[in-house]
Amino acid sequence: MLILGIESSCDETAAAVVEDGRRVLSNVIASQVEEHRLYGGVVPEIASRRHAEAIDGVVRRALEEAGVTLSQIDGIAVTYAPGLIGALLVGVSFAKGLALTTGKPLIPVHHLRSHIAANYLAHPELKPPFLCLVVSGGHSHIVQVKDYTQFEVIGRTRDDAAGECYDKAARAMGMPYPGGVALDKLAAEGNPDAYPLPRPHVEGSRYDFSFSGLKTAVINRLHNAEQKGERINKADLCASFQQRVSGMLVENTMLAAEDLGASTIVLAGGVSANSGLRAGMEAACAQRGYALYAPPLSLCGDNGAMVAAQGYYELLAGHTAGMELNAIASLPITE
Repeated sequence: MLILGIESSCDETAAAVVEDGRRVLSNVIASQVEEHRLYGGVVPEIASRRHAEAIDGVVRRALEEAGVTLSQIDGIAVTYAPGLIGALLVGVSFAKGLALTTGKPLIPVHHLRSHIAANYLAHPELKPPFLCLVVSGGHSHIVQVKDYTQFEVIGRTRDDAAGECYDKAARAMGMPYPGGVALDKLAAEGNPDAYPLPRPHVEGSRYDFSFSGLKTAVINRLHNAEQKGERINKADLCASFQQRVSGMLVENTMLAAEDLGASTIVLAGGVSANSGLRAGMEAACAQRGYALYAPPLSLCGDNGAMVAAQGYYELLAGHTAGMELNAIASLPITE
């Protein structure tokens, strides 16, 4: 079964063709990173306009590289939630047009579900149930994946997402967008024990996260040093920050795994590319004898292949939509 996947939730216009939810035939991405770097972050209006300009060519190229025509496609999957509403609307509108003209099933796909599905493309042996840590610029969730379309959120951030915290801390240190990538790179040169940073806890919840206080602590340290004329070793501060964030993510995930009896752990989302998080999770899983799965770096960010992969399982479950489908800016993974 061939699924065309379309992704436009943020600043990547992407399309891909995937066979049976596991085999990537094409995966085309048009990135807007260089343009948004001028502004220090994603500008929603610009993102929407660039999606509208790129989407037709991206989809055509995905079909061409896969060596298939629209008539051979069995379903059209599209990210409809969550994300930037204007950006989402471009992808949803284009997918609806394709579905209407071809008579192919229209498959709505939740963005976080598709990030989890990226692992199916890299690890053919991976099957639910498992416990997944989904970490990105806008989301930090510990999700119990009971089946391909059945999810339960075990833990989540109560304020900033981990990726958002990374980007804001990096911006405070004068690093270019996307800050998380630059911070990760510089952290490799620093001492992770150089700067003591707080470890925020969420009272009454073993698995939830809180990153806002940690972000504020970094900003305050920078401001205090500036006021006193002191020099901050940015590599050391990056390493200390990264150790704290990855430590929080790993610790809560391990707590959830132990309590739920889960022995298969999965990483997903853009922040799953972070070297500190990967190393910390690998060490924790090896110590406990857990199996760990993570997508290759090429599938950590937003892409159409992950949408097509999840779309395959949504179609098998009968989850299709008509022309009433609309984009939704915020939506739980369970809906």
